[in-house]
Amino acid sequence: MCGARQFILSASVLKWLVTLLVALVVLSFAMPWLARIGVGRLPGDLRFRLRGREYAIPLSSTIVLSLLAWGIGRIL
Repeated sequence: MCGARQFILSASVLKWLVTLLVALVVLSFAMPWLARIGVGRLPGDLRFRLRGREYAIPLSSTIVLSLLAWGIGRIL
């Protein structure tokens, strides 16, 4: 029984990690468009340049946009 419970917990954690990864990838590709409206400039957003190309990891923006989406979902 303990093994089944660990599997369910692991599957749940894995689902959230995959969701977070997908959100980070989508926001990373959408950053040029989102930067025009001010997203991506929060203190927890990471930007770095590597071999002449700029990369962004919008951690704080992901959290803010997720909370916004959750709030809209709760209202509807």
